Amino acid sequence: MSARLPSLPALSPDAALAALRQRQPLVQCITNAVVTNFTANALLALGASPAMCDIPGEAQVFASVADGVLVNLGTPTREQRDAAREAVQSGTPWVLDPVAVGALPVRTALAHELVLAHPAIIRGNPSEIRALAGDGSGGRGVDSIDGPDAARAAARELARSCGAVVAVSGEIDLITDGQRETRVAGGSALLTRVTGGGCSLGATMAAFLGVTDAYSAAVAGSAIHAAASEVAASSSAGPGTFAVAFLDALAVVDGAALVRQGRLSSDGGWGATP
Repeated sequence: MSARLPSLPALSPDAALAALRQRQPLVQCITNAVVTNFTANALLALGASPAMCDIPGEAQVFASVADGVLVNLGTPTREQRDAAREAVQSGTPWVLDPVAVGALPVRTALAHELVLAHPAIIRGNPSEIRALAGDGSGGRGVDSIDGPDAARAAARELARSCGAVVAVSGEIDLITDGQRETRVAGGSALLTRVTGGGCSLGATMAAFLGVTDAYSAAVAGSAIHAAASEVAASSSAGPGTFAVAFLDALAVVDGAALVRQGRLSSDGGWGATP
């Protein structure tokens, strides 16, 4: 069984990153077929250990020994839907990524079902978060038609109603537990030009669930992806070279620099820079 402590401390992004690289948490990913390889490589680059275990009959067994679980609804086949239902019953903290929820009926119904199993974190774009909260009909496929501020009230209400930390991704990421709110500035727009930019963020948050509490895990994941994407963009000619450079940047991102960069602002809780 996992040696994860039942209650993990709140950690700043730099401390969380140091703990992740020391512990190398095992992350089970039930994720979409489009991003499996990129997600696994992002976790490896960061210092975590990925496992794409999404077979019914094995999913709950594996989740029980993992440090964090990602459930991403990008390509929810019947097998993946059943595996997700199993995995979220394991007691291991998990992240729900409700990809394209709102306009598409199968995944929308599944997302509402899974929310009842108490995810630690829900990560999505503004349109997905609004739709899951009952405040909209979703985006344009997997793309958002809303900005983070348009989803702020929905994110706070969703967090209060299901007890999860809600992370809204956008030009400025917004993380809330219904009371506290942290914004993470920065990041490169090239993240939206490669497959797996957002999906790998959900996996990164799941990795941090193995070393810190859910709120800190969401903030750390957002801050580290933003910083790594900026480093990658500075040496990239376009989306192709950026994808490779982003993995390289995840491997060397400086946790101490995250604190100095002033990319975090907080209202009512942890997250403000010194």
